[in-house]
Amino acid sequence: MKKSIIFSLLFALGFSACAKTASDNYFSEQPSSSKKEYEIFRKNIAVEFENQTPKQWGENVKGVKTKLFTNEKVIALTMDACGSPLGMGYDEKLINFLEQENIPATLFINARWINKNLSTLKKLSLNPLFEIANHGLEHKPASVNGKSIYGLNGTNSVEGLVDEIELNARKIESITHKRPKYFRSGTAYYDEVAVSVANKLNHQVVGFSILGDAGATYSTKKVKEAFLKAKKGEIVIIHMNHPESQTAIGTIEAIKELKKEGFRFVRLSDYKLN
Repeated sequence: MKKSIIFSLLFALGFSACAKTASDNYFSEQPSSSKKEYEIFRKNIAVEFENQTPKQWGENVKGVKTKLFTNEKVIALTMDACGSPLGMGYDEKLINFLEQENIPATLFINARWINKNLSTLKKLSLNPLFEIANHGLEHKPASVNGKSIYGLNGTNSVEGLVDEIELNARKIESITHKRPKYFRSGTAYYDEVAVSVANKLNHQVVGFSILGDAGATYSTKKVKEAFLKAKKGEIVIIHMNHPESQTAIGTIEAIKELKKEGFRFVRLSDYKLN
């Protein structure tokens, strides 16, 4: 099944954002002075980028990091927790395996998933194996003019994009006491201006070089086959919010084989990104 079809199906099953914006929910819990300060901050960034018109749209536009800058036999395992209505789960089997085998990973966490799994996030953030990264406030594609992909509308302005990145960064920092420095948008689609805005917000934008589970839709065999294509410095993307999927068993089998071949697994922060 092609990736575009997969994401279209995911959207049809409830992949869309909630009607009430997450930014409204965020500021309902903050003092009015914080909201005013934030509005000034957001406006200043919007003014800086107001005359920039994007020319690219995709997963690998200018500025997106897709590999580790190294010739060592290492792989960065990255896992998304998207927080769609049918994707609020937690793949405990997969995480337990990583902990038992001392396998590091970078976890891209969406705000809606946090709301359903707060205690789990707190626990994960205390484990030095894992680093917490930013997967957005409402899991939207990163656009400054509302482009869409797989039937999912992207952020429609610089201000909306700032909300998508910054408010989830602040949410994660308030819980983990560490600001995330990596961002992956919902669907991993961007325009190049959006990437620059993310950089302005002190985030590196991270894509992938190996599609590990295609939104948690791959069979065990296909997950394993995807991993085993890995070469030096790959960034693999899989999902940790669908415990009902075959992602865990495929990943576990693949990691065991890759370790036998001499590969090590690392966090994104362990290497410069390319």
